[in-house]
Amino acid sequence: MLKFIFIMIFIMPFCFMNSLFWMVQNLLFMITFMFILMNNCTNYFMNISYFLGFDLISYGLILLSFWICTLMITASESINKYNNYKNLFLFNILILLLFLVLSFSSMDLFMFYMFFESSLIPTLFLILGWGYQPERLQAGVYLLFYTLLVSLPMLIGIFSLYNNLMTLNYFLIGNNLFNYDLLYISLIFAFLVKMPMFLVHLWLPKAHVEAPVSGSMILAGIMLKLGGYGLLRVFSFLQVSGIKYNYIWISISLVGGVLISLICLRQTDLKSLIAYSSVAHMGIVLGGLMTLTYWGVCGSYSLMIAHGLCSSGLFCLANITYERLGSRSLLINKGLLNFMPSMTLWWFLLSACNMAAPPSLNLLGEISLLNSIVSWSWLTMISLSLLSFFSAAYTLYLYAYSQHGKIFSGVYSFSNGKIREFLLLFLHWFPLNLLILKSDICMLWI
Repeated sequence: MLKFIFIMIFIMPFCFMNSLFWMVQNLLFMITFMFILMNNCTNYFMNISYFLGFDLISYGLILLSFWICTLMITASESINKYNNYKNLFLFNILILLLFLVLSFSSMDLFMFYMFFESSLIPTLFLILGWGYQPERLQAGVYLLFYTLLVSLPMLIGIFSLYNNLMTLNYFLIGNNLFNYDLLYISLIFAFLVKMPMFLVHLWLPKAHVEAPVSGSMILAGIMLKLGGYGLLRVFSFLQVSGIKYNYIWISISLVGGVLISLICLRQTDLKSLIAYSSVAHMGIVLGGLMTLTYWGVCGSYSLMIAHGLCSSGLFCLANITYERLGSRSLLINKGLLNFMPSMTLWWFLLSACNMAAPPSLNLLGEISLLNSIVSWSWLTMISLSLLSFFSAAYTLYLYAYSQHGKIFSGVYSFSNGKIREFLLLFLHWFPLNLLILKSDICMLWI
């Protein structure tokens, strides 16, 4: 694992040389493909160094981090074009990637906590430095305070664990079962806010709407997955309390998912709609994960990876139309079928994945999550059926409202995509639909 961290550190000087913007991106692609070739993963930790190593859960999420961070540079061509502090931008992305890889590959709970919190800082800089509207300050404060407020109890929980066990290694903690309610709440809550669970989700739409395209991609693609990854790790020793109290979080998530889906149907901002839809998807992931069943845990992992690719691709699409029309409002982004005919195909493909159409990985994740949540309680069928129905409804609303209809009178020309944009969307969509062929990685890892 250390070799990848060193490669990233050695790429950093390239960020500060002018005219090497695309070289940094190509080097990141190179690392990504090197990492793909290392998938000799078993259920145990591989490639162990002092506190780093990865098992199958970490492997998928580290690969997703590399992939999304590389595509963030591809999507942010305007920063290079207008020379908007592009050197700092590349440096910021590399630091963020470094923190993410370290947090997914650390085998120690405290190290995970440290890098988990550190990844907030580059994200904050992305939103404050390259965001669009003046409200980005408020969005940054929301992001910081929501996450920091709940992670302090978690720190105390981690110290208390260390006090009892004298170790924080995942393998060694997993041999113990704790039935201690305060520990459960302190360790879980930080991840619930990061997921984000309904009721503590307010920072997410705010941050998404104000962030530049790269900020939205990293938030949707990886930041939300940090919460899910943390829960997968801590539930190995919190099962007893989990069985007692998880019904609270499952019910909040499922009811919240339905309410958020209704909120999605009222959005007029493209980015805001996609951001709220990821809250709804994370609600069902949280529900499945909290059932602590085999199906639920595997399904939540599959849907996290699928959502990372799909949501990130939708944010890229929203940004592509924003760069053409200067607005994200659905009142202006109408009739895009006339304006950008080739882009409509990509809108369709990614929207289909968003509502879990086959053969996307979203379908696999959602089917296993439905399986696990219904087997946990029959009553959940009501909210799950509503959630699935509205999920299709707001995705169709997003697609139909933006592509069809009368074109806005201010748009006279028509514009096609650039090859860079088609490549960017293809690299989101292709792995998403290809991974279903290798779904045993997602489903058979416990």
